[in-house]
Amino acid sequence: MQGSANLNLMIKAARKAGRSLVKDFREVENLQVSSKGPGDFVSKADHEAERIIKQDLMEGRPTYGWLGEETGATPGADPTRRWLVDPLDGTTNFLHGMPHWAISIALEHKGEIVSAVVFDAAKDEMYWAEKGAGAWMNDRRLRVSGRRSMTEGVFATGIPFGLKKTMPETMGDLARLMPLCAGMRRWGAASLDLAYVAGGRFDGYWERELKAWDIAGGLLLVREAGGMVQPIREGDDILATGSIICGNDGLFDQFAKAIRNT
Repeated sequence: MQGSANLNLMIKAARKAGRSLVKDFREVENLQVSSKGPGDFVSKADHEAERIIKQDLMEGRPTYGWLGEETGATPGADPTRRWLVDPLDGTTNFLHGMPHWAISIALEHKGEIVSAVVFDAAKDEMYWAEKGAGAWMNDRRLRVSGRRSMTEGVFATGIPFGLKKTMPETMGDLARLMPLCAGMRRWGAASLDLAYVAGGRFDGYWERELKAWDIAGGLLLVREAGGMVQPIREGDDILATGSIICGNDGLFDQFAKAIRNT
């Protein structure tokens, strides 16, 4: 892998945290788990992975800011740069013994994501990208799919759980989209949904009201793989609202029309 010093630091931190998570994943039944709300859990594994990542990144770049799922925001002496980190995206999958979860690390510079890592440690798939340098999975260059027909397309989203207010909108989205396409997937890890769009496994992905750390890394992967990334409501800030729609250029307009109901 040829990347910047920042990217290499991110990959090293992700692999180190990944080893810790894989060890805990093998002993998932013994994890101590506390509830953060209906269907949303936090485990000792989350906190340990974030501790590892934060220690490595902040030692390497002590002036950068920080935004992590478990430890929140810490401003840096350099106000133009910050890390955005989800130490375990797909926690519910992890706690149920399903090997579909990831570590997501992104570097933001002046409001723009410039470097990204999404590490699927269970499968040893390291997705990475830097602005202007393409998107990669391990040593393989990624490109979005070349499909042009909605009837051949497979799309992904997150189905709201518990009492989330986005449930009616999402059900409406599904009702409009499902008759048009080859299939829908809900795999429970936004960062990997985005990585799969970048690699052509999915043809598109959308979701509402995510956190910045859920999507920061993945959106750069899709852009650098030649895909289109927009807010669901045109003009919104994706990281601020957490609402995103992306896909390959051949299907994006039809896909976006169905989701936006226009």
